Amino acid sequence: MIDRELYVPVSWTDDRERCRAAGIGDEVPFATKNEHFKWMLQRAIDAGVPFAWVTADEAFGQVRHLRAWLEERSVAHVLATKVNDIVTTVHGTGAQVDQLIAALPRQAWKRLSGGRGAHGERIYDWARVAVRPTWENGFGHWVLARRSVSDPSELAYYVCYGRVSTRLKGLVKVAAARWAVEECFQTAKGECGLDHYQVRLYRAWYRHITLSMAALAYLTAVRAEEAQKGEAPTARTNSYR
Repeated sequence: MIDRELYVPVSWTDDRERCRAAGIGDEVPFATKNEHFKWMLQRAIDAGVPFAWVTADEAFGQVRHLRAWLEERSVAHVLATKVNDIVTTVHGTGAQVDQLIAALPRQAWKRLSGGRGAHGERIYDWARVAVRPTWENGFGHWVLARRSVSDPSELAYYVCYGRVSTRLKGLVKVAAARWAVEECFQTAKGECGLDHYQVRLYRAWYRHITLSMAALAYLTAVRAEEAQKGEAPTARTNSYR
């Protein structure tokens, strides 16, 4: 966790007196969560933060202009999307992601682990299909699908953009990284009070969130250091709440 933005609804930004009373400057505009997404990612790019992929849930993945923004910056990504999302195919026409996946042969599906979770390995069946008529600058596009082993009717879809050499396992690894992100949030809330704020001022919210993120970074570094020594880290570090 390296950045944060507070979503201020339009009911606030349209009332500048209310904003000023809460310490929100006149220069703070209304911004959608997609705009916050771009602000934070652009800051990471400008700061030279090392990363290989971007992943996000359907709320962001189904937004086409956001996907185009990422492509303009050659940012590889695996973004969840809705079942009826339309993508451009190799024939230059549009098709729904679920229809593209449904047309795949049975052998296109591979049973792979998305990593370990609280209940063991997260095993799903995965398949992908290449889309878009051209491969530009060494990058390609795919639709990726995840299917439940116990209930084959339960599917999730992703739109992907990355190096043409990217294998199915690589896309699966990125898609599964979202689970680790969610676990990170839960840890920050439980151990560092990320959501335990009762603030009245804009700056106070940023101070609280920044302190919580810094505390989580510290605890993570300490835990990693102890693990390298061969000592099992404790499940909870309640003294640092």
